[in-house]
Amino acid sequence: MAKISLHTLLNRAEEQFTSGKYESALTTYGLLLKEYPTDSDAQIGVILCDIGMESTEEAQALYDYYQIIKKEQENANEVMAKLLSTLDTTKEQINELLSSNTESIEYKDGISYQDFINFIDKRGDFKQAFEDVMFSTRVMLKNKEEYILFINTLLNRGQYELALQFLDGSGSSFGQDQEIYALYKKLKKEK
Repeated sequence: MAKISLHTLLNRAEEQFTSGKYESALTTYGLLLKEYPTDSDAQIGVILCDIGMESTEEAQALYDYYQIIKKEQENANEVMAKLLSTLDTTKEQINELLSSNTESIEYKDGISYQDFINFIDKRGDFKQAFEDVMFSTRVMLKNKEEYILFINTLLNRGQYELALQFLDGSGSSFGQDQEIYALYKKLKKEK
């Protein structure tokens, strides 16, 4: 009996996944793993389908991230596997931060800027902590000062593209504010 084409099954699973048909995609990834048990795309796909059944937004964001790093890094499957393995731990840590904060009711859809900074300090690795937070919750910025601090934090950590995305996405909310223009100048200078 001939093996089913890896490429064909992978394309089918990815189409099902991106369409939000997580149970169908899970079945297809399962067939893929039966024929190709070491295929990392299928292994990651199974985990993402499981996440998708709980949170479509989170699963799609993780899938998009995986597609981006596959183009940029040779060890993308290892990076993604590590990210997925720490996701549950990260959610628990974020929930601890939220429950210990008296302002947590105000931030039920995300964490405060200060909690974000505390999480980064606790985690020790800015890039990993930032990715973990961005895939599991949102940073809630209360005012322009926190927004500026957040952008400066990104710039100081070398996250120039992210800083630009945040500036372009929200900078117009502040009109022609000189402090926002200063952030663009700082970004241009550091880039």
